[in-house]
Amino acid sequence: MTQMTQDEIVSNTKTVLQGLEALRVEHMSILGGLSEGQSDLDKADIVQKNIENIELGLGEAQVIVVLASHLQNIEAEKQKLRTQVRRLCQENAWLRDELANTQQKLQASEQMVAQLEEEKKHLEFMASVRKYDDVQEGDNVEEKSRSDPVVELFPEDEQEDRNMSPTPPSQFANQANAGYEIPARLRTLHNLVIQYASQGRYEVAVPLCKQALEDLEKTSGHDHPDVATMLNILALVYRDQNKYKEAANLLNDALTIREKTLGHNHPAVAATLNNLAVLYGKRGKYKEAEPLCKRALEIREKVLGKDHPDVAKQLNNLALLCQNQNKYEEVELYYQRALKIYENKLGPDDPNVAKTTNNLASCYLKEGKYKEAEVLYKQVLTRAHEREFGTVAEEREENKLRNRENTPYGEYGGWHKAAKVDSPTVTTTLKNLGALYRRQGKYEAAETLEDCAMRSKRESLDLVKQVKVAQILGSEDKRHSRNLSVPSNNGDSFIETSKANPS
Repeated sequence: MTQMTQDEIVSNTKTVLQGLEALRVEHMSILGGLSEGQSDLDKADIVQKNIENIELGLGEAQVIVVLASHLQNIEAEKQKLRTQVRRLCQENAWLRDELANTQQKLQASEQMVAQLEEEKKHLEFMASVRKYDDVQEGDNVEEKSRSDPVVELFPEDEQEDRNMSPTPPSQFANQANAGYEIPARLRTLHNLVIQYASQGRYEVAVPLCKQALEDLEKTSGHDHPDVATMLNILALVYRDQNKYKEAANLLNDALTIREKTLGHNHPAVAATLNNLAVLYGKRGKYKEAEPLCKRALEIREKVLGKDHPDVAKQLNNLALLCQNQNKYEEVELYYQRALKIYENKLGPDDPNVAKTTNNLASCYLKEGKYKEAEVLYKQVLTRAHEREFGTVAEEREENKLRNRENTPYGEYGGWHKAAKVDSPTVTTTLKNLGALYRRQGKYEAAETLEDCAMRSKRESLDLVKQVKVAQILGSEDKRHSRNLSVPSNNGDSFIETSKANPS
């Protein structure tokens, strides 16, 4: 028999039910017509048994009909529930979309807040610098005459895990080829950690790093590049707290993970090596730091090319380590090479050019090469003046008009404007040039330049001081233009740069 549907079974059951009912009625009538004879009694027993079987069949048929009705009700309820499930699935999908959009907006807002906090921190830092300038202004002349400061300016630390800045195109390509890029969530977390650390809230920053590190180790395992990135971030927080031993252990662990997972020549490995070298440098372990810095330089040269700006930054850090060990010949080579890279790749007006020039001049100054140092300091000031106030030719044309009017500063080629340029690099260069003159016994010129450096961040400067600065720099520049063979830019002034923390 072919398989019957539920409706066919119910219909056939009802037909059978009707037939059984008619058969029962017929048997009842037969039973009533039988007499009480012996033969009729046997027949009555048979009919009675048939009637019982018929009633049993009727009962089973009724059960089937009731069960079919119950199944229909259950099916109807099932369809209704399916409809509700479909509606709930649609609502759930809509809620997921809304949640994803909200999370994206939240992430964008957190990044914006972190950026604003960084800008706020920078403004507060600049305000604190001005406060320090006001304090330094009250120092007496004897203390100034005894001091002989020579300050190096360095490009920002090449610390990939501290800056979290967008990866340069070439470096991004290499990271992509190596199969790893720092996740955006870690950049966001880093911004929050930096925000708390900048406020001195280490009791919040450190547990936040540790919790994130624990979560990463649970989900990805200890030997994962993200874990190494988190170790770098926590190490830098410890370094800010002067917990150098803990920071060194974390950086060494991160270095091992990155070498194992990314390879020995990956840019992230170079960043960790540089962070470790900077940490040793802060502890005065220059001999231990130098090979780490050299290895980071080799990796960057191999991956990015020998003329990449990141290579120049690494050269600056290596030069500083060598300078602290009095290896001045190597220092000169490193600074000269870094300066060449910056000029070729970023242009002569890039802030790193002025900083590296100042660094090289300071190296010359410490070696006693005063003529070479003076020329380089004046190159920094000249480029700054050309950028801030126009070309030297325009200044000379302006000075001709001023000479006709017999103004008190016309003959000095615009040096009087120097003190109005608000630039940490220029301020440092003025101080270093003052230190140079002090070593040469030109105390009046040194005093004037140092005083000008302390006041350079203010909106105005006393006119007499401006004229004195112009006289000092103008006369010294004229004298050395006749005597020095070292090439120098023909002009007298300043470049606007941003001061970076020494690495």
